[in-house]
Amino acid sequence: MKATGMNTAADVIDEIVEALEAQGLEVEQYYPELGWGQQELSIKPAPALRAADRHILYRETVRGVALRRGLYALFAPKPWVDQAGNGCHIHFSGWSKDGTINRFHDQSQAYGLSAVARQFMGGVLEHLPGLVALTCASVNSYRRLQPQTWASAYRVWGPDNREGALRVASPTRSREAQSTNVELKASDSSANPYISLGGVIAAGLDGIDRQLELPPPVTTDPHLLSDEERRAINADRLPQSLEEAIGNLRSDHVLMDALGERLGGSYIAVKEADIAAFASEDQAFELRQHAYKF
Repeated sequence: MKATGMNTAADVIDEIVEALEAQGLEVEQYYPELGWGQQELSIKPAPALRAADRHILYRETVRGVALRRGLYALFAPKPWVDQAGNGCHIHFSGWSKDGTINRFHDQSQAYGLSAVARQFMGGVLEHLPGLVALTCASVNSYRRLQPQTWASAYRVWGPDNREGALRVASPTRSREAQSTNVELKASDSSANPYISLGGVIAAGLDGIDRQLELPPPVTTDPHLLSDEERRAINADRLPQSLEEAIGNLRSDHVLMDALGERLGGSYIAVKEADIAAFASEDQAFELRQHAYKF
């Protein structure tokens, strides 16, 4: 959030929280993040479709309150190359139809993860090289997906490993069954939330259908491992450009089938147009366009 005039961060955040809660978007936590003027507000979780709706409402509310105070709220993945990027991490879990049982939780298993959770995670990891074309959907996204930036650069998972693409978040004490969840860190606000969440679900369900096994967890920064150590656990580097990610998406039949021919073809065409447009411009143009678009 770029501040001007007499506004203080506390004043603006208070007004944003008030506006969100007036619309039924319950704020669960807030804290200032690492970058210049960077803030994090988390709202209460919801089923996938409602969560996508809420994300759009959340984003437009923040922008609106900021503009009313003469500010710009920037959600671009990497507004400044020398500062922390903006993620939009996806926390997910799987629940019974009546919403009473967290199917991802099994206290008898490592990290409290059920077999279903592990299979779902296996599917997400399997499809992640193409999935990031949906969850990290802009040219600018790949400036953020760099090693040792807490953004995830490798296809690994681990308990509270902030350098892993999938992080098993520590559950809330005494509420382990309700709070067990997994975080996809390779995600940002340049993504269409309906498409990105749909892609995550399609990938995870494929993992359940095929009963995929998770590779060993990684509890250290995967960038510090040797090439041989990373190969042994399939800790591949995530795509380093939108062009690479779109190429992976095009060859991922599960994700393309989930998108459908019309949407999948249109999505790829639009992203390829973006790739070509930004390839002919300089870095300043890219940063400016993404800052004001997102």
